[in-house]
Amino acid sequence: MADQIPGAEKKMLAGILGILLGGFGVHRFVLGDTTGGIIRIAITLFTCGAGSIIGLIEGIIYLTKSDEDFVETYINQKKGWF
Repeated sequence: MADQIPGAEKKMLAGILGILLGGFGVHRFVLGDTTGGIIRIAITLFTCGAGSIIGLIEGIIYLTKSDEDFVETYINQKKGWF
């Protein structure tokens, strides 16, 4: 595990939290995106829970990306949506 890419350890946690608690934006808080997390909470509240599908989709996307792609996209570039 010595050659693991810095930031890749967040991939599994963020993916699982996105799937399970995506409506609460927990996965975005794990990635250091407080604004994105708050926006996810607001969307979920305004759509009476239907907005949580965004977190589910994001969680699946996180888990299907390679470690390199995940780190480059969500850690380095700090991409906010999908």
